[in-house]
Amino acid sequence: MNSEDRITVDTDVLVGKPIIKGSRIAVEFIIGLLANGWSHEDILRNYQGLTTEDILACLSYASSVLQGEKVYPLDLRP
Repeated sequence: MNSEDRITVDTDVLVGKPIIKGSRIAVEFIIGLLANGWSHEDILRNYQGLTTEDILACLSYASSVLQGEKVYPLDLRP
């Protein structure tokens, strides 16, 4: 799944947060629903404009963002 086909960033919509194209639904909102135990079916039933592909694109986007995250160890010893 290529999230670029379904996810967009527009500074005029939700202050530039990544959203599902053609909506005002943020990727972080969908990821949050899934993290809180919502199933794909729950989301599709409550947000009828969305598709399974939209949900998968949100997961793909989140995965790619996390893969690009860099962690640097801190040496806090005196």
